[in-house]
Amino acid sequence: MQTDTVQRAPGYVSPTGETVLIGCGNLLRGDDAAGPLAVRYLWERWGEKVPPGIRVVDGGTAGMDVAFQMRGARRVILVDACLTGEAPGTLYKVPGDELEELPPSDGINLHAFRWDHALAFARWLLKDDYPTDITVWLVEAAQTDFGADLSPAVDRSVRDLVDRL
Repeated sequence: MQTDTVQRAPGYVSPTGETVLIGCGNLLRGDDAAGPLAVRYLWERWGEKVPPGIRVVDGGTAGMDVAFQMRGARRVILVDACLTGEAPGTLYKVPGDELEELPPSDGINLHAFRWDHALAFARWLLKDDYPTDITVWLVEAAQTDFGADLSPAVDRSVRDLVDRL
């Protein structure tokens, strides 16, 4: 089999990944797609040449899986959308240690398991394999309704973030 014909599956994991970049969100809900789009824009930029020491993961809406993707990584970068009422496209950089306390569990089930739950769960589950450096990038969303289009402001911010990363 020739290597130029091999297709990399979404969620491709570089076996030497010390840094894991995980995009969280739902592609079917407008600006909630910020995280998965960041991952796709990185894949478009890097193609098959993901830099050594980096894993890029489309975490989608699988919050529990996000916890397992962090295992053994030294550094984790999470990208997701948020709704705080600020201008769409506003970027927030939050150190992970400010977010790893378990959020209230009222109404929590596997369908409502978010990245912030994943951080708290991973802290408990992974113990010594928990990453020492976690940063969360949040992109202020304008619209997250099912079937909504990605807003231009969020698309610009995600592309700017990918340039930074």
